Parts: sequence; C-alpha cells; structure tokens
Amino acid sequence: MVKRTRKEAARLDEAARAGWLYYCAGNTQDEIATKLGVSRPTAQRLVSAAISEGLVKVRLDHPIARCMELAAAICEKYDLTNCDVVPTDPAAPDDMFGMAQTAAGYLERILQSSEPQIIAVGTGRAMRGMVDEVQRIDGRHHKIVSLVGTIAHDGAASFYDAVTDLADRTRAPHYPLPIPVIVESANARTSMQQQPPMDNIMNLAAKADIRFVGVGDLGADAPLYIDGFISKDELRSLQNKGGIGEVVSWSFDENGQILDHDVNHRVTSAPIQIPAQNTIAVAKGAKKVAAIRGAMRGKLITSLITDEATAESLLH
Repeated sequence: MVKRTRKEAARLDEAARAGWLYYCAGNTQDEIATKLGVSRPTAQRLVSAAISEGLVKVRLDHPIARCMELAAAICEKYDLTNCDVVPTDPAAPDDMFGMAQTAAGYLERILQSSEPQIIAVGTGRAMRGMVDEVQRIDGRHHKIVSLVGTIAHDGAASFYDAVTDLADRTRAPHYPLPIPVIVESANARTSMQQQPPMDNIMNLAAKADIRFVGVGDLGADAPLYIDGFISKDELRSLQNKGGIGEVVSWSFDENGQILDHDVNHRVTSAPIQIPAQNTIAVAKGAKKVAAIRGAMRGKLITSLITDEATAESLLH
C-alpha cells in the first residue's frame, strides 16, 4: 500500500467529510462550505474528490423500465432465476461500473446475513470490479472460497484474483486455490486435488451457498490465452472443437456443453454443477454474447448481471 503524507491524509479526511455531508446528509455545497469553513469552489472540489478517490460509492436505485423489460425477457427466454440489466454508457461501452455495483449489491446482501454462508468466487475483471465496490462489512462468520486456481504455469499470481481482496473487506476466513489454473496432465490435477488442503477447498466449493462467476470468450484474445494459462495452439484446438466460452476456466460449446478436450482434463477449477445452483454470472460485451448465451443454454448459471447492449444482443 502506498504511504500517504500527512497533508494527503488530511485532504482525504476533508473529502470524506464533504462526501458524507453531500451524499448522505443531503447538504448543498454552500452548506458544506459553511460547515467545513472553506470556500464554495473548495467544497465542490472536495465533493468531487470523494468520488474520484473512491471514498463514496453512488448507486442508482431507480428502476429503468427498458432495462427491466430486457431482464424479464432474458429470464423467460433462457429460463433464468433472475437477471439484472444495467444501462450501457455509449461513451464507455466497456466500462464495468454499473454492472459491478449491481453485483456488489447482491454480494453485500449475502454478507449481511446472520446465518453463516459459504461464498464461492471466480476470477477475472468482472469479479475484481464487483469486489472493489463492496463496502467493508464484518463477515467473519462466513467463508469465502475460490473456484479457480490463483497462479499461472510460472507461479505468477493472477492479477484478477478477487478472493483475497474480499476477505480483507469482510474479515472472513478465505480459501484460495494456490495451484495453477491448468496443470501439465490430468493425473497431476487429480493428485493435487486429493492432497490437503486442496481436498477441503474443493469440498467447500461443492457446498457453496452462492457462487459468483465471470464468463470468458474463446476468441483471438481469450482471457485464458492472454493471461498465459493456455497456448495459442491450445486455444485454436479448443476453437476447432467448437469452444466459444469458459466459466471458471471450463471451456464449453455454443450449447453450454463442457468440451471433452485435453485442456479441460487439466483444469484444476472446482467442477461446475450442471444444472447450476445459485450461480450468478457477471458479464457483458459484444465479444462475450455467444459465450453468455451458451452458458445460459447449458444451465451453467442461474442468474445474470449484464448491460443493456449485451442484453439486446442476447435477445436478438
């Protein structure tokens, strides 16, 4: 963590106060200026800083009719338990903000439960974005378990591992999978998963009360390839077998059928439940439409959080 100077810390304190007064207490900027003893322009800058520094999380609670209509249509067409569709920002169609906030809202409701929960989490940009939006909650009575390995072949840690960050925000015990996402052979995978503590982590993943996953595509810049988990030849081989997407590194075809392929035989991730139970996918983007559709067709997920543009494509 970068150590801040005393002056920077004091500025953040003022920004936090201004943010609370504006977004929580409903003060105007003139009122904030008076209460903090600063000029109105300074009050305005402090309120802006509260957002830019991530001190304040703003969520949209007003239901947008078109998004709700799309969500209902997706649930009906693909037999999902639930679907949330957030607006697409035309200026930033790849931005994860609204989708990550919605997913964080689901996760926070689980964390606020008084009953102990086993929360299983995948990896990837969507999972990291979701966890970044989660408020600090005392969830030490829950357990957080990783569904997918956290390192590459060379031992490098995954940049998008979200389990450790979530545990830091909740003080919940967490169970990462400190093994490569894909190993050299099926025998090596079996041997690893049967050894403690891997066997305990797999058991926890199998008993999870809720699962949060991303959906990856198997295009030319597939996350599995870009992140160094498979080679270009392996990616092409998956594509030639009809692979169009992956969930927690398990590759599947357009109908959501898990491929009988050497790569899948070497994946160390927790097995996918088919049909899935309490599995929320957080995914968006034109490149992922076929993969998301396949995951829904194959019953690999039960709920979807996506954006308006992706939802339109999934329906048409």
